Amino acid sequence: MTEELLNLPVPHVPAGGSGVAWLRSQVVRFSEGAEHTRRRALTTSLLEGVDATTLDELAVRLLPGALDEVAVIAPSYQPHEPIMETADAAVERLVARHGRTETTAARIGLLVQAWAATRAFADRLTSGDPTPPVPLTRRATAAGIVEVDLTGHPFGHGAHACPGRELATKIAKNMAFRALHHRDEPLLLPNAWDHATAAALQEAGFPAVATTSFGVSAAHGVPDASGLAKEHTRTLARLLSALPCPVTADVEGGFSADPDEVAEYVASLGVSGINLEDGRGDHLNNPAEQAELITAVKRRTPGVFVNARIDTHWLGVDATISEVLTRAEHYLAAGADGIFVPRLPLPDIATVTAAFDTPLNVLAGEPVERLRDLGVRRISTGSQLFRAARTTTVETAKALLSPGTRSGAA
Repeated sequence: MTEELLNLPVPHVPAGGSGVAWLRSQVVRFSEGAEHTRRRALTTSLLEGVDATTLDELAVRLLPGALDEVAVIAPSYQPHEPIMETADAAVERLVARHGRTETTAARIGLLVQAWAATRAFADRLTSGDPTPPVPLTRRATAAGIVEVDLTGHPFGHGAHACPGRELATKIAKNMAFRALHHRDEPLLLPNAWDHATAAALQEAGFPAVATTSFGVSAAHGVPDASGLAKEHTRTLARLLSALPCPVTADVEGGFSADPDEVAEYVASLGVSGINLEDGRGDHLNNPAEQAELITAVKRRTPGVFVNARIDTHWLGVDATISEVLTRAEHYLAAGADGIFVPRLPLPDIATVTAAFDTPLNVLAGEPVERLRDLGVRRISTGSQLFRAARTTTVETAKALLSPGTRSGAA
């Protein structure tokens, strides 16, 4: 029944000569028939080639300098909402700058919907709820306006789905992933090595999922941190980007020493975050060169959360707190959003969290409460799940296939 109702016309929006009334009467969202077809084609064309990872980037691509005005318009945009004088004035200021055209209306409409629905979806994802932020929509019937329940349907579902819903979903996931690092409780982040494990972890209630370079490399028969899992990592990241939760990918050292190549590689993944390590086999990368990689990634994909991994203690090279602090300063100045120091001793964890107002990630092992009290904002499993699964697989196989085991027992 829901699908039938969604195919009904949207409620008629009266023509308007100015302000929000004009905007409503010009956008694809509230139109039908030939107007809807033309406006949908226009809106789709405006989004062609737009590759944004934040709302700010999207605004720059569509209508530079418009986000402040859009925030004022958004509460009055829907036809069932009262129009505030401030919203009318905001529309007119944008029209004065960009012209009273259907194209201007389309650009404003896209940004208004992104501001409202994308932010609401990000809030849902931050709480671990992947359901759509808009619980219902409205359709016109012979008997009048009816409300259609959207429970159980994906974000942007229906005949009038916004052409930018995929882009909006990506931005919402990026926003949510960042917010997950700034809650009262640390982000508990499991690391998967294939689609099946990632999907199972998401279904188990984890609000975000990471990949493990060790697990991905081992699953494909190549050594970890060798740079040989580049395409395997990309393929998995793209698969996981379709999950209804934010995903962060372990990209080793970036699979290149060239900052622009690393930045383009990260942009190709479609994920909300990356781990970028400064370990290079048995030695550490020069911190200045590592910082250049981080800067390039943040310039290309500002909405992607860069977790700068410091491998001093993992490799046992320059494993001092002073070296950790020095490298952290370099990476944060370059634009890193978080710091990850695997195998960092407990006494040094408090030193790092006291020195920097930025999320610190450590490997799981100590009680969550203890790490939280030390200021840790993110706790990941690294390769531990993969190693446990491999061990369990062997043990289960031996148990099932040992002499005396009944056929079909499980």
